[in-house]
Amino acid sequence: MAQRGQRPAGLLPELTGWLTYDSLVRTHGWSGSAPATDEEAIARILDAAGKAIDTKGADFSIADVARALGVTRQTVYRYFPSTEALLVAAAVHAASGFLDRLAAHLQGITDPADAVAEAVATALEWLPKDNHLGLLIAAGRPNPHAESVTSDVALDFAHSMVRRFDVDWAGMGFTDADLDELAEHLLRIIQSFVIDPGRPPRRGDGLRDYLRRWVGAAISPSGAAISSARTRRSHRR
Repeated sequence: MAQRGQRPAGLLPELTGWLTYDSLVRTHGWSGSAPATDEEAIARILDAAGKAIDTKGADFSIADVARALGVTRQTVYRYFPSTEALLVAAAVHAASGFLDRLAAHLQGITDPADAVAEAVATALEWLPKDNHLGLLIAAGRPNPHAESVTSDVALDFAHSMVRRFDVDWAGMGFTDADLDELAEHLLRIIQSFVIDPGRPPRRGDGLRDYLRRWVGAAISPSGAAISSARTRRSHRR
């Protein structure tokens, strides 16, 4: 029998190394507390990514996240294939808090034109200051995410935003299809201001007046009725 601290006779060096590594991963990986499910692993990765973004902004890396979790980079790559994918996922993870704040800000605004104008203006003011979502639409520098404004991730964000307005959309005749189109339209408006804020950029009351006149004015029950009638005609064809 091998003495304590000695390798058993005949045990291959490679196997000994693997056992040592496996023991370290199980004991020290994930800071000594491995996640029970993939969902828990993803949540912990996103939390760590969020903290890394708070510290380093867009300069964070997969290595930073792995180091904070006490795992290898390969473990993080198992769930997120690139730093960019993790950045987008972390931004979406943080979106609920942003939407909660926006909904609270818009509370009591029941007129759809006013709600749309205030929501877009406030989003344009808040997003560049948001450590997470702001990275996706930072103005004044090239951004690969700006072109994906109608991606599933962006549309989900806009759908949630529109449906949190303190507006009785159904009572005014707006259908789910109408709100889907409105969400897309507002994303396109936000994107255009991010890419080119104007010369000089509109801000404050000037921005809100512009949005109310040229964007909000198009949001009316009559417009919803026209959209619904077109939808019914297209279904009859």
